[in-house]
Amino acid sequence: MSVATRPITVALIGNPNTGKSTLFNALSGLRQRVGNYPGVTVEKKIGRTEFHGRQFTVVDLPGTYSLAPRSPDEMVAVDVLLGRRNDVEPIDVVLCIVDASNLERNLYLVSQVLELGLPTVVALNMTDVAEGKGLALDVDRLRKQLPVRIVPVQANRGTGLAELKKQLAAAAESPVPSVPSPFPEAFQQEVEQLGRRSSSNGHVDPKTPLPRYLLERLLLDTSGYLASSGLDTIDEPLLGEVRDARSRLANAGLPVPAIEAIARYQWAGSVLTGVVTRPAQRKATLTDRIDRVLTHRVWGALVFLCVMLLLFLAVYYVPDITRASATIDWLMELASAGVVRVVPEGALRSLLITGIVGGVGGVVVFLPQIFTLFFFIAVLEDCGYMARAAYLMDKLMSRIGLSGKSFIPLLSSFACAVPAIMATRVIENRRDRLVTILVAPLMSCSARLPVYTLLIAAFIPNLTIGSGWFAVPWLHALTLFAMYALTIVAGVAAAWVFKKTLFRGPTPPFVMELPSYKLPGLGVVLHRMFEQGWAFVYRAGTLILAVSILVWALAYYPRDATRIDAALLVRQAELQQQLDATPAADRDSLPAAVQLAAIDNHIAAAHLENSYLGRMGKAIEPAVRPLGWDWRIGCAAIASFPAREVVVATLGVIYNLGEGQDEGSDALQDTLRAATWAGTDRPVFNVPVALSIMVFFALCAQCASTLAVMRRETGTWRWPALTFVYMTTLAYVAALVTYQVGMWIGS
Repeated sequence: MSVATRPITVALIGNPNTGKSTLFNALSGLRQRVGNYPGVTVEKKIGRTEFHGRQFTVVDLPGTYSLAPRSPDEMVAVDVLLGRRNDVEPIDVVLCIVDASNLERNLYLVSQVLELGLPTVVALNMTDVAEGKGLALDVDRLRKQLPVRIVPVQANRGTGLAELKKQLAAAAESPVPSVPSPFPEAFQQEVEQLGRRSSSNGHVDPKTPLPRYLLERLLLDTSGYLASSGLDTIDEPLLGEVRDARSRLANAGLPVPAIEAIARYQWAGSVLTGVVTRPAQRKATLTDRIDRVLTHRVWGALVFLCVMLLLFLAVYYVPDITRASATIDWLMELASAGVVRVVPEGALRSLLITGIVGGVGGVVVFLPQIFTLFFFIAVLEDCGYMARAAYLMDKLMSRIGLSGKSFIPLLSSFACAVPAIMATRVIENRRDRLVTILVAPLMSCSARLPVYTLLIAAFIPNLTIGSGWFAVPWLHALTLFAMYALTIVAGVAAAWVFKKTLFRGPTPPFVMELPSYKLPGLGVVLHRMFEQGWAFVYRAGTLILAVSILVWALAYYPRDATRIDAALLVRQAELQQQLDATPAADRDSLPAAVQLAAIDNHIAAAHLENSYLGRMGKAIEPAVRPLGWDWRIGCAAIASFPAREVVVATLGVIYNLGEGQDEGSDALQDTLRAATWAGTDRPVFNVPVALSIMVFFALCAQCASTLAVMRRETGTWRWPALTFVYMTTLAYVAALVTYQVGMWIGS
């Protein structure tokens, strides 16, 4: 297939906070595939688009300041650009996105890309930000001094995309312009000599020597990563010549690796000569004025707390006024009623209604809250506020021995601990990385949200401010905020303990770029919201479904009628006969219908108590009674250890609502309120019990996926085992204190 007809593969690369993700989404829209590169934890995003009859495949490379790999994850971008990965098509064009307000730093990466010898297009983004800072850019002069195609764009508004696609297609079909190396002649000669040595290596085909760019990296890499990466072309004699070359360069006044920064920034300075005109006095921008408040030691912290509280208010307020949860409840009721009409009474009907509709549906009903949470998090990220939050938190993190770099993965844990643990690879210090991994699962992920919202709605008084559509449930929001605050406090305390015991060491320095504030792109925000929401739905359709069916089976079998009071079974049969002899329209008004429903529920409760799950709950009841729990709550806790998302589904199965009844969240709340201790009228649930359960699930390690990823990242089961033990112990003790103190206050 010729270049003129086959899809053009474009690699998108750029510094963090340059709008790379926004541009990727603008180019590819919804036609994206997301996964991981094999063998590493780096996310692989591939999108497709079409322009003037040409197909484009866009590969979104990880955001980076430099193509200097120091780990397998960082090597991904280099391997993709060099065509060394079988899972990505060879790159036809490299699209570098640069921040127009900070060109010198961004051109450092551009200079590395140009040395790869690939057709390159530069997207000059954030020109509006540059103008806001008082910078004047001569784009025509930049095109003359940097011989690549340069296209001004505003990714968040979609400005310039048509011209950008046109230039990408043209670049793929045009010869690559020659760009001189930024390095001194002596350095280039040493690289050429190493190339000749690599080509003559007896272990490899001389026709496939190490690419010139990797030879440069081998010479510049004092970390030793490339030398130990297992490349066949790199042998001990070649490494000996690398060491000799470094010595010769040092004697010539060109020390490695400092020569790279010097050479590339000198090159960037020459390229930008006459291009950027700065004001005589730096102009105070809107970002500067906002940061005086948002990064202030006192006011910034207060604003951060208010923002978080407003976020949790929105989690309750938005789904309530949109009636989204009520709509999902209604759909679940229709599904249950349909099953009752079609499927005869028996195990299959019970499985469909209790195990599947009641299980998975009971979790999906919380999607509006989850979508709301992810929407506002995406807004805060895209507008630039999250970087300020990391800056503020660095002061706190430094007191426990960590830096603000740990805050970003911990913040990601509020969505899911799995990608958060992967994100710790940005932390160079091994001790700090391990501490961050160990405390990341403590942050309240989205899987805990259904537990919080169910129990808060059922047992926390609904005190509001305002009325009608403007009635804000402040006590519900405050309780939810308290649950998230609890996990933050617990995480800080755990990190402090680890840094004072197992991982002693100095606090690392923290350097982070604060991007300019901008209006969030609606498309980007919605894409992130639906991406995270879909991940939750996918888990509901796979893991939660599987666990719900397993829990149903454990709660349904063994179906031993001999353990049921014979008189109840006889009375059940008599009442059923009476109803069968009555016209269907009149059955609901008969006293026999009410009596039969009560007997059915009593028999169902007896079957549950005698089931495998009931026996497991009975076995641990002595251990959970001090928490205010009965054996049924203990059953739910056992079932939720593989994944805490299933606890609501498990409660729906255990507190059987009766087939054909409403399976919505309101019905489950009513059932939990009506639950009593066996043989008494004393309610199982009250406010201290609800808080005890929430505290337990906030702090407990109930996620097999998190523990598995932790094992993969650390290379041993020792740290996942430690995490499981300390978090479960902490959860039990905290739940015990919560219940006992709550009962003491209420007595």
